[in-house]
Amino acid sequence: MSNIKILNQTKPEKGMRKIILILIILLTCQVYSQDKLTIQKAINIALNKNSNVLKSTYGINAYESDVQAAWGNFLPSLGLSASWDWTRTETQGNGTIVINGVPIESFTQTSRNYRGTAYSNWTLFDGLSNFASLSQSENNLESAQLSLERLKQDIVFQTMSLYYNIIYDEQLLNVKEDNLKWNEKNLETIKERNKLGAATLADVYQQEVETGNAELDIVKTENQLESAKNDLLYYLGLDVLDVYSFTDTLTQAENEILSTNLLKDFENLNTLVDEALNRRFDFKSARLNYESALNGVTIAQSGHLPNLSLSSSYSYISDRISSIDQTKSLSFGLSLNIPIFSGWSVSNRVQIAEVDAKTKEIDLNDLERDIKRQINATFLDLKAAKKGLNVSENNIAAAKENLRIEAEKYSLGSGKLLDVLIANSRYTTAQTDLLNAQFSYIVLSQQLKYQLGILDYKQYE
Repeated sequence: MSNIKILNQTKPEKGMRKIILILIILLTCQVYSQDKLTIQKAINIALNKNSNVLKSTYGINAYESDVQAAWGNFLPSLGLSASWDWTRTETQGNGTIVINGVPIESFTQTSRNYRGTAYSNWTLFDGLSNFASLSQSENNLESAQLSLERLKQDIVFQTMSLYYNIIYDEQLLNVKEDNLKWNEKNLETIKERNKLGAATLADVYQQEVETGNAELDIVKTENQLESAKNDLLYYLGLDVLDVYSFTDTLTQAENEILSTNLLKDFENLNTLVDEALNRRFDFKSARLNYESALNGVTIAQSGHLPNLSLSSSYSYISDRISSIDQTKSLSFGLSLNIPIFSGWSVSNRVQIAEVDAKTKEIDLNDLERDIKRQINATFLDLKAAKKGLNVSENNIAAAKENLRIEAEKYSLGSGKLLDVLIANSRYTTAQTDLLNAQFSYIVLSQQLKYQLGILDYKQYE
C-alpha cells in the first residue's frame, strides 16, 4: 500500500514539473524573441544612427553660427568700461619748489580718478570684405545642408544594397536546400533500383558524391548569409551578436521593378544627365564651394583697399564717485587706414585664395564629367541586366523541362545517371542565374535613381 501511495503522489509532481518547464520555455522564447528588421526599419535606423549623419548635422550648427557672425560685421560694436586709479606723489630734497607762487621745500600729493565709458566702433568700409564674408558663410551653410542631403541618399542606397544581399542569400539558400532534397530523394531511388538490379553500385556512389556536394553548398551559402547579416548590422551601428530576423522576400515595390521595363523611363539619356546636374545635391554643393572660394578671393583682395571706421565714446569722469555724473565727455571720430606696403602678405593671401578657387573649379568640372560617366555606365548595365533577366527566365523553363526528360529516361533505363545529374546541375545554375539577374536589375535600378538624384530618403525618416 505504501508503494502505491508514493506512485500516486509522484504523478502530480511530474505534471507540475512539465507545466513549470513549459512556462520557462515560453518565457525564455519571449525574452529572446527575434526583432523583425525590415528594409524600411533598417534604413530608418541608418538615417538616425549613422555617425556621419550625426556629425554632419552637428556641423551645420557651426555654419549657422558663421552666418550670424557675418551679419554681425555690418553692425557697430558696443562696449562699456570702468576704471579707477589712485596716485600718491611725494617730493623731498634740497632746494625750494614754487607751486602757485608759494615756496615749498617738500610736499605729498594724492589723487583719485573715476571713469565710466560707453564706446562704439563701426566699420563703414573694409574693401567689401564684409559682403564677401556674408556670401561665403551663406554658401558654406547651404553647401553643408546639400551634402547632408546627399549623404542621406547614399545611406539609403547602401542600406538597400546590403539588405538585398541578405534577401538574395536567403533565396539562394532555398535553391540549395531544394537541390539537396532532390539529390537525397534521387539517392533513395537509386539505392532501391540498385537492390532490384536496375542501377549499378557506381550510380549509387556517384549520387552520394552529388548529395555531399549539395550539403557543402548549403554550408557555404549559410556562411555567406551570416556574413551578409553581419555587414548590414555593422553598417547600421548595431551589435552583430544580437539576434534579428530578416525578410526573405521582396516587397511590392521591388516586384514592380521586376515587372516593369524601366528602360522606357530612361531613353533620353542627355535630358536625364541635364536634370541630374540640376538635381544632385553633391553637384550643387560643389558649385557652392566654388562660389565660396571666389568669395575668398574678394576677401583677400580687400587687404589692398582702404578701411574706414567710425568711433564714438561717452564718458563720466570725476575724482569722487559721488560726483561722477557732473563731468561728461562725448567724442566722435573717423579713422581712415590706407595700406601701402605690407611685405607682400596681402598678395600672398590673394594668390592662395585664387589657387583654392581654381582647385574648386577643377573639382566641379571633374564631378560633372564623373556624373555623366556614372549615369551612362549604370544605364548600359541596366540594359544588360534587363536582357539577362529575360534570358534567365527562359532558361529556367528549358532547364526544368530538360531535367524532367532526363529523369524519365533514366527511370525507364534508356538514359544515364550522369545526364540526369548534369541536367539537375544546369537547372540549379539556371535558378541561381535568375536570382542574380533579378537582384542585379533591382540594385541597378536603385543605383540609377541614386545617381540621377531622385532616390527619395524622406519616406524612411
